[in-house]
Amino acid sequence: MHAPAARGERRRGVPVSALDPTPEQFAALAARPSDAPVVMVNLLTFEVDGGRENYTQYAQAEVPHLQRVGATVHYAGTAPTVVIGNGERPGWDVIVIAEYPTPQTFIDMVTDPDYVKVHELRAAALKHGDLIATSSWSVTE
Repeated sequence: MHAPAARGERRRGVPVSALDPTPEQFAALAARPSDAPVVMVNLLTFEVDGGRENYTQYAQAEVPHLQRVGATVHYAGTAPTVVIGNGERPGWDVIVIAEYPTPQTFIDMVTDPDYVKVHELRAAALKHGDLIATSSWSVTE
């Protein structure tokens, strides 16, 4: 992941905030509890030309980085149908859910120089990518 950029900067004609965190978003993640896992929900829209192929290359190249920090991909799949909501299909092509041991392990991974090189494939693949850091809670309590 590229170093957080100032809001409004552009890369490939796309606002950076569509693909990379703002400094404020990065700081908010870093401020989360350091002793709890973080589950990241990726809502991804591919570039029309070569997006899926570039993302497949990125996903394969990302595996060693995920393993190094102890992260686990729990789900990766397409989003072909809306069951509740507007429209016939979601605005995303793919949804990926990955768990990191702590927010800091995610930060360590995405700021590692070797990962930054791999992230270039992700940036080339995506027209838009929302990344949501979630916290678990019990629905039975």
